[in-house]
Amino acid sequence: MKYKLEYKFHMKKKKESVYFTSDWIQSSLALEIGEELEKRSDATDLIFYDEKGTSWTLKELRKLNEEIEEEPHDFTIYFDGGYHKETKTAGIGVVLFFQQGKKKFRVRANELFHDILSNNEAEYAALYHALNLLEELEVRGVTCEVKGDSQVVLKQLGGEWPCYEEELSSWLDRIDAKIEKMQLNMIYTAIARNDNKEADKLATQSLEGKRIYSKMQLL
Repeated sequence: MKYKLEYKFHMKKKKESVYFTSDWIQSSLALEIGEELEKRSDATDLIFYDEKGTSWTLKELRKLNEEIEEEPHDFTIYFDGGYHKETKTAGIGVVLFFQQGKKKFRVRANELFHDILSNNEAEYAALYHALNLLEELEVRGVTCEVKGDSQVVLKQLGGEWPCYEEELSSWLDRIDAKIEKMQLNMIYTAIARNDNKEADKLATQSLEGKRIYSKMQLL
């Protein structure tokens, strides 16, 4: 999960105070900065805000970080769906990046879905498969940044665009139910197709009959 830091900086000469707020940063860096600020006499009222809007003191965040350190966290999900209209089949590709302890991991997986009616439905099936992978990792209560090149699907998932198609609405309901069950905080980010090559390749390989699942530790 990412955090924002807010603290009060005391100007010695003018005897005035100014509040500063950071960008969103990973928990490990937020803690490191917070511990540095704690040592300074000109920085007080340090508070951290997570992506859900919850506030934390440095002591609380330190304890929380220790508790979740060995659990999978900081997930980034890339997903893509390929579609064959003639056979009504969809090849879907998913790439998961996450951290566990001090180690970083990547999961690559694809799957073949039948009775799919459109490319957009293939995209929904891809994200649903990603959630199944998270469920297999017994993930609960984490923040996941979801990246894909389908504006329609991402906007509908984020609630920005309405969903009128019955088959897509059904997938949307299933995805929402799984997100609620796993208590996930989802961040949807649209990316260019060129930045989604790995998930796209996995989707294509699935349509070609090549099944792939791999989990590896990254250097």
